Amino acid sequence: MDKTDRMILAELESEGRLTVAELAQRIGLSAAPCHRRLRELERSGAIRGYRAVVDPAAIGLGFEVLVSVTMDREDAVTITAFEAGLAGVPEVRNAERLFGDPDYLVRVATVDIAAFQRLRDEKLATLPGVRRLTSTIVMRRIVEERPFPVQTKGPS
Repeated sequence: MDKTDRMILAELESEGRLTVAELAQRIGLSAAPCHRRLRELERSGAIRGYRAVVDPAAIGLGFEVLVSVTMDREDAVTITAFEAGLAGVPEVRNAERLFGDPDYLVRVATVDIAAFQRLRDEKLATLPGVRRLTSTIVMRRIVEERPFPVQTKGPS
């Protein structure tokens, strides 16, 4: 991956609906080589897909909570069951397994605090291996969906 590929990625992260012609113009290539590079980035997996970025509040899911999960068991069977169960909870927006404590950080979106309380008590707390859930309400997002920086050092 060279600087031009990173420029393509940066432009598409900022505005994913660019036509190949618009993308080519922004990065200073003609359309054909830009299109070849774009297809190679897709083929290699550097571009995993295209999607719309939805405002949670606009669809009635503006109450967001970060949930730290500490496990009481971390054997393979428990972890697999916990992660499968977590993946099946539609309100979970992101979930990451961490080194250290807590074991997981989960972002959930619900209608309001009452809906979150039901989700916490009826779904999250009942998942296999959960010892403790610690919840932090998101007050405001400061940085969101930021594109990766265009690398300035390394291969060009």
